[in-house]
Amino acid sequence: MKTPPGISPATFAAALKEFAGVVGKDWVFSSDEDLDLYRDSYSPVRGKPEERTASAAVAPSTSEEVQAIVKIANAHKIPLYTISTGKNLGYGGSAPAYSGSVVLDLKRMNRIIEVNDRNHYAIVEPGVSYFDLYNYIQEHDLKVWIDCPDPGWGSLIGNALDHGVGATAGRYRNHIDAHCGMEVVLANGEVMRTGMGALPNAQTWAEFKNGFGPIIDGMFSQSNFGIVTKMGFWLMPAPEAFLEAKIHAQRYGDLEGLVDALNLIENSGIATGLPEICSPLLGSGATYQQIKFFRDGAPPMAAEHKKLLGEATNGFSPALEQYGRDNDIPYWTLYLNFYGPAKVVAAQWEAAQEIASRAIKDLQFEAGPVLTFPLTDAQAADLPLPHIGIPNLEIFVFGARSQSNPHPTSGHMWFTPVIPRTGKAIIEANQVFSEVLKRLNLPLGELNRFAMPFCLFERSFLFVIGFPVTEDPALNERLVAALREFIGIAAARGWAEYRTPVIFQDQVMSVYSYNNNALLRFHETIKDAIDPNGILSPGRYGIWPKHLRGNAR
Repeated sequence: MKTPPGISPATFAAALKEFAGVVGKDWVFSSDEDLDLYRDSYSPVRGKPEERTASAAVAPSTSEEVQAIVKIANAHKIPLYTISTGKNLGYGGSAPAYSGSVVLDLKRMNRIIEVNDRNHYAIVEPGVSYFDLYNYIQEHDLKVWIDCPDPGWGSLIGNALDHGVGATAGRYRNHIDAHCGMEVVLANGEVMRTGMGALPNAQTWAEFKNGFGPIIDGMFSQSNFGIVTKMGFWLMPAPEAFLEAKIHAQRYGDLEGLVDALNLIENSGIATGLPEICSPLLGSGATYQQIKFFRDGAPPMAAEHKKLLGEATNGFSPALEQYGRDNDIPYWTLYLNFYGPAKVVAAQWEAAQEIASRAIKDLQFEAGPVLTFPLTDAQAADLPLPHIGIPNLEIFVFGARSQSNPHPTSGHMWFTPVIPRTGKAIIEANQVFSEVLKRLNLPLGELNRFAMPFCLFERSFLFVIGFPVTEDPALNERLVAALREFIGIAAARGWAEYRTPVIFQDQVMSVYSYNNNALLRFHETIKDAIDPNGILSPGRYGIWPKHLRGNAR
């Protein structure tokens, strides 16, 4: 039996027996077969000493059981690593940051406590997935939408705590910002509620975020300061209508003005849905178009077009630009999404066109029909489902075996630095990262021509690159080294990741180094005060307890 570092087999066996006394023996897992399910499916170091693996797992069903487990772990100094559903693929999955930890698996805590469609909120436990909440809303005919990330099988709480994002209106898309109220089991086994929840018999726990005194909810995101067992979320009122519209620009130099127009349109609340910028001329479509292309094959491209793309530098050549103008292929297309009453949606689109026209000449505007809900199956089939609040798993077509991809990978590692919301930053990021890839001789699909960032967060871009995980250990080693180099190069330019796989978390935290790593030192001060035995998710997001600093993995 594998044991946590520094824990004797006898002590560990005693702790597992006590865990079983709390949750039942069927919900304590220690066999190799069971623990294989708690490995990172996308790990580039699978089977190597660097791989992070668990020594056991325990799955409670209530907050009271979580409290009891934490007290047992404290008594025996057993490290726990908390997951909600463990679906965080590309960022570490369900594997612990500290090898030998016992995974605290909250998937059985799957109660939907309340959904209110008069003031539009929900309160859920960690095991509730986007599919679960969506189905509950449909079954009860409630007039609210969920906001879900691309793969809808994950946990609302887990995604929010890892700073995940979705695809509807901006105020709901940033999931930690859209939360309201938490219940947290602390390292000493006590239960605390934040905000208005600290008031016994609170009537507005999921409606008023501030409560009284310091707002501490953010301390429990991307951290190891507590175990969140309940959370409230603000939900989007079901809109009357939806409109997807496009703005097409013809010149490479239009990118700067197009981004400026997007920023004004979005920051003014004119278009609240998830925007996206792509380049038809450079062969990139919107995400949901790329899914169809990957599955069914991309439309054919003219030989001259392919030739000009191959000759372009950082996505540009005068000849390529002229080819686009001659053949009515936009250099850039900005997708905008609008929600609300049909009349308002139409007026917002008109205002967006006026703003864009002030920034750029010779634009073309294209709008779909103003769709009213409920949609027909045919209408929904032509839309990206997350944009209309419907969870799905279509995103997993990327990397899968298809007619356009006969040799699938074994997963991916996300490199996701935050860059400024400017056209200049898009061009600079492409130039910097493509030059590194050429030097390392590691072609990645996103940068073969020109990669477009994602507009998931308001006021900033995410520049997303998926580093593949393969069956070749030597190639995986090169890819890990390359991603580490990317982290350093990005940080030197003032860009850093908002989220990263477990094996890179120490490095990414280290680049947030202002004033001799004052932020990390503050994290460590909090950790030492509230979790002196260091039992809660040691190493998560680079925050280690005192006894493991400097020599942990």
